[in-house]
Amino acid sequence: MDIYRAIRELETEKKRLDGVISSLEELIASGSAGVVAPAKKPKQRRGRKEMTPAERTKVSERMRKYWEARRTTPDS
Repeated sequence: MDIYRAIRELETEKKRLDGVISSLEELIASGSAGVVAPAKKPKQRRGRKEMTPAERTKVSERMRKYWEARRTTPDS
């Protein structure tokens, strides 16, 4: 492929894209585009979920039993 020919084709494509971009920008500026901003996704929480007092009590009891069992069994 001829390099000069490739450059000419790319320049032509660039001019076409510049025209499309400018017409879209004019459409947005005029306000007649009916462009609606994309809906934002609700932020997802990161980390642990919040626990209710009842859930916290259950976890506390379960962990107390777990550690009690670990203390009473002899180490291997």
